[in-house]
Amino acid sequence: MNATQSAETVLRFINSLNEEDFTSARNCVTDDLTFNGVMGTRNGADAYFKDMERMKLKYNIRKVFADDSDVCLWYDVIMDDKPILSCGWYQLQDNRIRSFQVVFDPRPLLETAK
Repeated sequence: MNATQSAETVLRFINSLNEEDFTSARNCVTDDLTFNGVMGTRNGADAYFKDMERMKLKYNIRKVFADDSDVCLWYDVIMDDKPILSCGWYQLQDNRIRSFQVVFDPRPLLETAK
């Protein structure tokens, strides 16, 4: 797998999430998907998509970096109608996302909760 194919898979995943086409997004990941984020982890694609179908987050991609089976995205994740600058590192196996982690500064969300 090359960097272009990896990036295309991750972008297809993100676009499917934006369109709330969870079936297409699910086809981009392995069954044993691992997600690590600032506010929690999910083990397994089923657990991850259960949350995504409820949360229906949207993503505005700023920049894509790809190196073989690793893809890094800088994007705004729209949470509570606020764009939250985030970075996601996606690792692929057999042209499907096997794991990813996302980091962001949660302070804009916490300020609203006051």
